[in-house]
Amino acid sequence: MKYVIRILPIVYMILIWILSSMPANAVVELPNQRVDTFIKESLHLVEFAILYVLLFLAGLTFAGFKPVMSFIFMGVAILYGLIDEIHQSFVPYRSATVNDFVKDTIGVLVVSHFMHHAYFNEKFPKLRGVLVRFEGWVKG
Repeated sequence: MKYVIRILPIVYMILIWILSSMPANAVVELPNQRVDTFIKESLHLVEFAILYVLLFLAGLTFAGFKPVMSFIFMGVAILYGLIDEIHQSFVPYRSATVNDFVKDTIGVLVVSHFMHHAYFNEKFPKLRGVLVRFEGWVKG
């Protein structure tokens, strides 16, 4: 199971790349344009936060998971957000903006704050409990 968890971030990054290669309305387009735009813009906050979570969970499958790894995962998720925005600038019917990159970054920073401090500083006991149980489960 730990090997599946380790490859999930890569699979997710490939999915992001594929979806970024398609027009914004290729997968779904809501009838109300304002709602459609709002939801898709809000997803920037979530999309790269999920990537960080997957990287963090993959990190928990290794012995000696250290705080520096959490910071490296933050950097990887943020950098991939930048790469994704650059990629989108070359895709017809897509756009790349600094605002989108800022939203990607904010999503990563918010979720990393909670996960990092829960696991390493025990600030969020319920989340820490979930992470510790997950770590025990994957390490068997």
